[in-house]
Amino acid sequence: MSHTEHIESIFRTSPERTAKMMAIVLGICIVGAAIFFGMWDYWTSAPPAAGKMSKAESATSIVPTGKEIPLSLAFVESSDFRTLAFNALPGESNNNPEIHANVGDKIIFDIVNNGKSFHAFGVTKDEEGFGSIISGSEVKSASNPLKPGESGQSQFIPSEEGSYYYICTVPGHREQGMQGKIIVGPKQSTETKTVQPTGVSHNFELNFVESSDFRTLAFNALPGEEGNNPEIRVKAGDAVTIKATNGGKSFHAFGVVTNPEDPNSLVWNSAINSASNPLKPGEFGEVTFTADTPGAYYYICTVPGHSIQGMQGKFTVE
Repeated sequence: MSHTEHIESIFRTSPERTAKMMAIVLGICIVGAAIFFGMWDYWTSAPPAAGKMSKAESATSIVPTGKEIPLSLAFVESSDFRTLAFNALPGESNNNPEIHANVGDKIIFDIVNNGKSFHAFGVTKDEEGFGSIISGSEVKSASNPLKPGESGQSQFIPSEEGSYYYICTVPGHREQGMQGKIIVGPKQSTETKTVQPTGVSHNFELNFVESSDFRTLAFNALPGEEGNNPEIRVKAGDAVTIKATNGGKSFHAFGVVTNPEDPNSLVWNSAINSASNPLKPGEFGEVTFTADTPGAYYYICTVPGHSIQGMQGKFTVE
């Protein structure tokens, strides 16, 4: 019996061909790794766990007051990316501005990513973490964040008193500093309980002052100095005359408001000039009005941003 021997062909390659293939594979690995680690924030981001949305807040019936509070927020980062914040880094003016509102007020957030990393936005009642984001307050998400230069808008109407927080919802970014506080007071009554004039008159003089670097603004004296932002306290029905002098080098205007961060919440026709027609350096103005409604108010510079930099004082009507 004859046997047929099966001989398989053996293919060999040259060392040069093997080296080329290894170089191609290595190149693909290097490019892939560069892309992966270049988007590290994106890959490590995760949305809040299912069911973590604040059901109580979204389910609560909210009756809007009709008052709107616009706020512009920008994601910013330190050069080494270790410190993150909104609008300005810690120690700088307007860092993580605190918001004051009342139940039913509408807070409108205009968000922009001025950093080089990926970010997302939301409001929560939790004091830490990035879960329990209130429905409707989000701008993008951790799994679909804002890229550098991108922007968005959201709205938030608080349904109950207390403290809320606006944060970056990318994991870890809140802990690095991207959080601000929202203090919500009771819903203000739409009924105004005015009183008759008492016949008593008061005169107050307020001077706009500035620090040498223009980062700190105030009335009468800078923080730490005697006379800084003096509290004004009168009785309901008293007549009040304010004389405001611009002792600084910038432009300023005056008004009594219900919200120190909202120049549009002006009361009693108490304005002296306006942001569009301010007092120039050295100029002064005067206004007289009747404080006919008891409550806690604020006198401020109504030029946008100046109140946040320190130009605000308490105005109490008993």
